[in-house]
Amino acid sequence: MKPIQVGLLGAGVVGTGTFVVLQRNQEEIRRRAGREIRISHIADLDTERASALAAGAAEVTADARSVIARPEIDVVVELIGGTGVARSLVLEAIAAGKHVVTANKALLAIHGTEIFAAAREKGVVVAFEAAVAGGIPIIKALREGLTANRIEWIAGIINGTTNFILSEMRARGIDFAQALAEAQRLGYAEADPSFDIEGIDAAHKATLVSAIAFGVPVQFAKAYVEGITQLQSADIAYAEQLGYRIKLLAITKRRDAIEGRSAGAIELRVHPTLVPAKRLIANVEGAMNAVLVQGDAVGTTLYYGKGAGAEPTASAVIADLVDLARLATADPDHRVPHLAFQPAAMQDLSVLPIDEVVTSFYLRLQVADVAGVLARLTGILAEHGISIDAMLQRPAEIGAHEGAARTDVIILTHDTVEGRMTKAMAAMQALPTVLARIVRIRKEDLG
Repeated sequence: MKPIQVGLLGAGVVGTGTFVVLQRNQEEIRRRAGREIRISHIADLDTERASALAAGAAEVTADARSVIARPEIDVVVELIGGTGVARSLVLEAIAAGKHVVTANKALLAIHGTEIFAAAREKGVVVAFEAAVAGGIPIIKALREGLTANRIEWIAGIINGTTNFILSEMRARGIDFAQALAEAQRLGYAEADPSFDIEGIDAAHKATLVSAIAFGVPVQFAKAYVEGITQLQSADIAYAEQLGYRIKLLAITKRRDAIEGRSAGAIELRVHPTLVPAKRLIANVEGAMNAVLVQGDAVGTTLYYGKGAGAEPTASAVIADLVDLARLATADPDHRVPHLAFQPAAMQDLSVLPIDEVVTSFYLRLQVADVAGVLARLTGILAEHGISIDAMLQRPAEIGAHEGAARTDVIILTHDTVEGRMTKAMAAMQALPTVLARIVRIRKEDLG
């Protein structure tokens, strides 16, 4: 059987890893795929770098469109990134009848509905295992391994940069700025780390995961996104004392029978989260990724591994290429759907606004250490129907406020509607004895 001919667009970190791993494990991959998979053409603006990588084994050009146009190319691997040129190239490849493999989560989170529709129209596949959690095969697990399950919720650490920063803050007791600088020094964070630390990268991935889990269109614009830039070392330390770890989690949940939504809704949110320290996911440290999936039949499953890097991500890219080699003769109507559900069976579930999400909370209030403060705070929570799970008061610090010292009060609540908590916080913040902005971090048990 003739080899699968691949056009590689982008010879950066992941592109290089893909070429190297494919060359190194060529025989093993051929035996698994049933035919050879060969990168025959590479397009990269840095042709000198691409030529050094190819070493004569592939033709190199700076013109990506010329690679797409070549009739012998069966699959286009897009590893350029971004949502501009990459979108145009992917749509051109689809229009030319080429299968596409991509690691571009931003592209699919924003333009996935358009791209998957175009692929269905042309009868080709868009494979994207590498777009979420690097080398962890979470897409395949959701689309195929858990296909018998009604997925209830997914919670994941799917950005290694932020997990490294939070791990450093906890282990070394340093602040966010110091931990970020260390991440940049070691190459875990970019010079401009905004996409990572603001939660955007994780939200792109969560958007794809939610679509596959619940059979809904990708809808990144409706995700609630909150990063880690405002986290303080004090809160990480307090969480530890209370038996929790703080992680940036991407969470998507199914919510049934919500008032005013006959079809239910889904939650789609990324934010710092308190997780009980006894949970496995709370002990995922450094730049590693982990994803928890709750299915009605299988229960809770955990997927753990490297979420980025040249060869871990290349592993996922090549797995998609092997799938395409196996599917080359399959009828388009009998392939695994891009988003797991048949296109005509997708649901029109709305994304729940954050104010309607139900969760529990960690609150830290800096207050004047005077009589009646705690009673007033707990009274406000009670007035808004919010019950307290635990409370911690730190020893008073010197710093007079009308003759009184300051102290930190930490409150853990039971589950409540977010909008209710927002109103309670506004009432507490207005008290003259509350001396600083109240810190609010959501809490999930994940049991």
